[in-house]
Amino acid sequence: MKNNFFAFVSRMKYIDRWALMRNSYTENISEHSLEVSMLTHALCVIGNKRLGKSLDAEKAVMVAIYHDASEIITGDMPTPIKYLNKDIKGAFKEIEAKANRRLLDMLPDDMVESYEEIFFPGESLQYELKLVKAADKLSALIKCIEEEKTGNTEFKKAGETLLKSVEDMHLEEADIFMKDFLPAYHMTLDELNEG
Repeated sequence: MKNNFFAFVSRMKYIDRWALMRNSYTENISEHSLEVSMLTHALCVIGNKRLGKSLDAEKAVMVAIYHDASEIITGDMPTPIKYLNKDIKGAFKEIEAKANRRLLDMLPDDMVESYEEIFFPGESLQYELKLVKAADKLSALIKCIEEEKTGNTEFKKAGETLLKSVEDMHLEEADIFMKDFLPAYHMTLDELNEG
């Protein structure tokens, strides 16, 4: 069991997201985590280059890569259920923590500490964690935009809710990303190539 971590984590590609929604294409948590990682990096770069902050982009990206790894064990709980009330939300956070601990137990002892700070980041990364959360929501919003572009109206309400959710975070980095980069996600490939 002490060498099973990477084989287990590679199974992220088998966990589909948006299970309750009619999808025009499926998205698994491996694909989602890559996008969240890229968006997290972008938000950190915006914070550092445009807002003069000193964010740890590399650590934030590592947190983003593994932010949904617990779902290999728990599955992807639909958002309406996960956040139905504070008791369920609290219980699910506890289940996620136990799943993450189980994953860490699959590492050799000499590697645990390095991954522990990714799965259970400390106080020094609190702002970066907010950016990971924003990137997670932005990734979901982008999925909604892409689904709507195919004519799938199933994601319309979710997209509106996610847009408001990101705006309500009041993170300058996310606001800048939405203003400067989000409009391109509404474009066709031909329009993107015209640039």
